[in-house]
Amino acid sequence: MNTQHSYLVDLKCSGCGKIYSANEIHTFCPDCQSTLIVQYDLDSIRSHIDRDEITRRPKGMWRWHEVLPVVDKQNQITLGEGDCALLSLNNLSKTLGLTNLYVKEESSNPTGSFKARGLSAAVSKAKELGVKKVIIPTAGNAGGAMASYAARAGMQAMIYMPKDTPKANIEESRIAGAEVILIDGLISDAAGMAGVKAREEGWFDVSTFKEPYRAEGKKIMGYELAESFGWELPDVIIYPTGGGTGLVGMWKAFQELENLGWLNKTKRPRMVSVQATGCAPIPLAFQKKAMFCDFWTGAHTIASGLRVPKSFADQLILKCLYESNGTAIAVEDEALMQAQQELAKAEGIFAAPEGAATLAALKDLINQKWIHPDEKIVLFNTGSGLKYLDHTG
Repeated sequence: MNTQHSYLVDLKCSGCGKIYSANEIHTFCPDCQSTLIVQYDLDSIRSHIDRDEITRRPKGMWRWHEVLPVVDKQNQITLGEGDCALLSLNNLSKTLGLTNLYVKEESSNPTGSFKARGLSAAVSKAKELGVKKVIIPTAGNAGGAMASYAARAGMQAMIYMPKDTPKANIEESRIAGAEVILIDGLISDAAGMAGVKAREEGWFDVSTFKEPYRAEGKKIMGYELAESFGWELPDVIIYPTGGGTGLVGMWKAFQELENLGWLNKTKRPRMVSVQATGCAPIPLAFQKKAMFCDFWTGAHTIASGLRVPKSFADQLILKCLYESNGTAIAVEDEALMQAQQELAKAEGIFAAPEGAATLAALKDLINQKWIHPDEKIVLFNTGSGLKYLDHTG
């Protein structure tokens, strides 16, 4: 029986293609300022690992450890993340005239959001590489997740957050021992400050796509979807996009699944990126058929996780959309708040505003006849609405 824990090989720059060692601490490519992508020996996994054996393992993200970056199991920092429910939305399906509508309910993750997946992977690998202190800029949920995993790993944590971040995110970060610095401005301003602090004082920056490993935790959502649908993929995935780690991560997962030969059918989903009209750099770039986004000035939306004026990996997000024949759509705050109520009343799911935005987008796509009524459609609710109860945007 094979006992190799991870089939990690190296890191490859998504821009210039330069290869970096996975045994050293890296952030992003210094030559071309692009995101580094984690590579695995998929041929060996295909030869040695039984897809169905993974299904029989104890539940959780780390049952997929062969395609995760931690080499020594002792370095896994887990709070039980992953394997969130894929729920049929039967009541909404009837209302909307659909036959196969689902939600991936990520609010059941530790710290109440899908950010737990990425931060579990990133903090675990940082520990393995000997990192002692981690820093992050956040619009909310990533901060709480990072603080919790850093605490469990025995690391020092520092977080830069906009002052108007939901109070729950601030308090959950502080109670886990992180130093929280509240700033005037947006996540882009927080990122600048965190970057300076990291360079000056030797903190490891776990900003979205400025290190290689958060996307690896998020990609497991793609593996779980394939497994849930009997090793096939849905037709459409509607995903709320701030930094875009999950969107890019799942697209990577689908490529890996194809290369592993684990899919019964290799047709990939059309990917839909959802943002708010008050901060919509991805839909604007998509409409222009651009390869990168312009910085969005005056960003504002009640969905704090969508208030990202420009993702560091905007090129990778747009590439996913173009390759999948997908689309990008912006929804009004009023529409996503209405969708939040609708989802709760119809299905008992109190979604975060970002998650509710996917339902608002779905309704627009139905009106545009972009979606066929019998397609398998997956919405992503990325977090719990409870964290926003005192938040006015």
